[in-house]
Amino acid sequence: MPDALSPSATAADHARSTAIRGSAWCDFDLHGMVGIRLVGASPDDRAAVARQLGPIASALAREPDIVIRFVERLRRDTPLELIGLDDTAYTGDDFFLLRARHKARTRVQIAFDAIGGRCEIVCERGVPAVPLLLAIVNLTVLARGGLALHASAFRYRGTGVLVTGWSKGGKTELLLGFVEHGAEYIGDEWIYITPEGDRMYGIPEPIRVWDWQLEQLPRYWEEIGAAESLRLATLRQAHRVTAGIANTPAAHRMGGRRPLRRLADLIDRQRYAFLAPARTFGAEASALAGSIDRVVFVGSSEDRRTRLEPVSASWIAERMVHSLAEERSGLLASYRRFRFAFPHRANPLLDGAAQVEQERLHRVLADKPCYALLHPYPPSIRELFETAAPIIPA
Repeated sequence: MPDALSPSATAADHARSTAIRGSAWCDFDLHGMVGIRLVGASPDDRAAVARQLGPIASALAREPDIVIRFVERLRRDTPLELIGLDDTAYTGDDFFLLRARHKARTRVQIAFDAIGGRCEIVCERGVPAVPLLLAIVNLTVLARGGLALHASAFRYRGTGVLVTGWSKGGKTELLLGFVEHGAEYIGDEWIYITPEGDRMYGIPEPIRVWDWQLEQLPRYWEEIGAAESLRLATLRQAHRVTAGIANTPAAHRMGGRRPLRRLADLIDRQRYAFLAPARTFGAEASALAGSIDRVVFVGSSEDRRTRLEPVSASWIAERMVHSLAEERSGLLASYRRFRFAFPHRANPLLDGAAQVEQERLHRVLADKPCYALLHPYPPSIRELFETAAPIIPA
């Protein structure tokens, strides 16, 4: 049956596609584990994907695992059947996401039952970010025998350290603390472990740093630049003023306390900037790969002490399988809608991902020295380093 929504084939669209085709073929290679190919992408589209995947553009020597095809628009021949409030839809055999990052309106076609195999994503040009791309890449790593772990990693004195935990648990802070003392950067946010379980890889994507982290590491103010420094200072002052007004008796009497607190929280969530690892640390300090010699689980605690204690590999593995499920929650929400539209089109990889990840976590961590590093929040970057450093051989 022909697609009810298909790339439009008007003369104008054909002319635009022909004009950009020569420069639009672009590959991304995730350390040989996953290959992504962009077809029909404009320079802005390529830049949007590079912001998501990091600067890993490289010609593939094999067929890609994921093809992202950009078109001028996805033509509607029959009405869409909407699921929810205008954010997903389907028609015929096709399923669509109608929102991108920051709720931007778009149309992106994804066959969820193909994720993990040879998967094609069709996007309208100009999308600010390909929805669910990183989650799809991570599942493809899983399908190819590897493991994508929400983690940071570095190499210190020749020892590879994998740092994991729940989001906002202190992974980046520990990484920055060791880099301050000469560690080589491997990666932040996502670390990719080979099928053999002995090597880990990162990508040199920008590191998000918060203003309170910059206060502890003042040398990075110069790296983020004067404009970003001014923006952060303005946000800090705006948060202080808004939060202060929200706590006044007048705000309580006028019923403004709750909206003012929401506004203060919104401002607070914008108080970050980005550091480019290669520029900030230097190419010689960006290893991007290493062995897994130590594993550290980081988390915050009400205890005001920063403390380190040995734990079993299973103690970490049984927790991280739920962290990975949480990171995949956006993809799973869309997958449930896909199954609502197409009840008989299941994806066994998605349905069984947690079990596969659990088995691989146990296998990868089984023979590694493992530790739990607990700290008050926000942590002292210096104390994190001083507490964890003794586990690294001199």
